[in-house]
Amino acid sequence: MRYARLKKNTDFQRLFRKGKKAYSRYLTVIYCPAANKTVMGIAISKKHGKAVKRNRIKRLIRAAFSNNVERLNGCYSLIILPKICEEYSYADMEKSLISCFGRMEG
Repeated sequence: MRYARLKKNTDFQRLFRKGKKAYSRYLTVIYCPAANKTVMGIAISKKHGKAVKRNRIKRLIRAAFSNNVERLNGCYSLIILPKICEEYSYADMEKSLISCFGRMEG
């Protein structure tokens, strides 16, 4: 299943206001049911480091999400917020994302 990217500021603000939250060790997911397709955006602050580190974190999250998007039952609008830590790995992001998916449905 393919997903679209959440790009508009109004969509981000709507989700921050009205979305539900699912937490895991490395990520927080803000979500809301969507009508026709899954839409995902990433919000990352400058507290995570310089641009190179922030872009690496975003690449890891996008890769983990695209490889596991079929685990979602239904269509959602999502914002993924990484938590601050020393090291980020693909395995940690994937595990945290799957954990959040389980909390979203249950």
